[in-house]
Amino acid sequence: MTQATLLFGLGATKAGTSWLYRYLEAHPECHLRAIKELHYFDALEAGRLHRARDEIDRARAALAARPVPADRVRAEARARRLKDMADWSAALARGDEAAYLDYLGAGRGERRLVADITPAYALLPAARLRLMAAMASDVRFVYLLRDPVARLWSHVRMIAHRRAAPGEALGPRARRILARVLKGGEAHIAARGDYRAVLSRLWDAIDPSRLFLGFYEELFSQSAVDRLCGFLGVGPRAAALQVRVHAGPDLSMTAVQRAAAAAWLAPQYDFVAERLGRLPAEWQSQRVGV
Repeated sequence: MTQATLLFGLGATKAGTSWLYRYLEAHPECHLRAIKELHYFDALEAGRLHRARDEIDRARAALAARPVPADRVRAEARARRLKDMADWSAALARGDEAAYLDYLGAGRGERRLVADITPAYALLPAARLRLMAAMASDVRFVYLLRDPVARLWSHVRMIAHRRAAPGEALGPRARRILARVLKGGEAHIAARGDYRAVLSRLWDAIDPSRLFLGFYEELFSQSAVDRLCGFLGVGPRAAALQVRVHAGPDLSMTAVQRAAAAAWLAPQYDFVAERLGRLPAEWQSQRVGV
């Protein structure tokens, strides 16, 4: 059996990684487990692998307690997820690189690619990224960038939805979260869209030939997907281009919010334009001072 290509999907958060996971999961040359985000390396970096195992065990117990769906496809997906959660718990109990790779590759057969798509990995230090790049003979990284204002607002809506009480209107909560971000709070949201910091770390740690940078706004075309497949070394396959995954609550920004966010994010637009040499039209329409 030939060694598989190891793919790390690094983000950005709310920039199409769930869609990418589903596309690759269905690709006949790719082998992805049922858990999209393993969070192995951020847990390892923080010294909390045992906590990660406790969390996956609790999640598995909660899923096992739910009724088995009557629909056969959903029931099979549930059974697969339960098995993969048990396997991942066992890998975390071993707690080493070999266990991680064994988990990714279990059941691969002759498929050419295995993957861990965890957007939090974009926040890892360059030293950890270098270690990840050396884990196999063929390691590749994908990082997707989304228009900074659109990404920020999507992230804010997601956090507002998570924090909201049942029946609570999301608009006021989302506005409060956005206001805190623009004043320097909610640092975890800002960090996920700090392209200047993330790309600087990626370029410092990863061979450019092993790093695919793509714009979310250009991802949903067959030609873009074919280019990605070429980078990954798998054959092109038709994509469900109209499907959006985890789109989040439907809540629009006001013109004032949009202008404030664009001004706050201006350094991100400037950095990407300078370093990548261009911006998609959707980015240009949001960019201020140009």
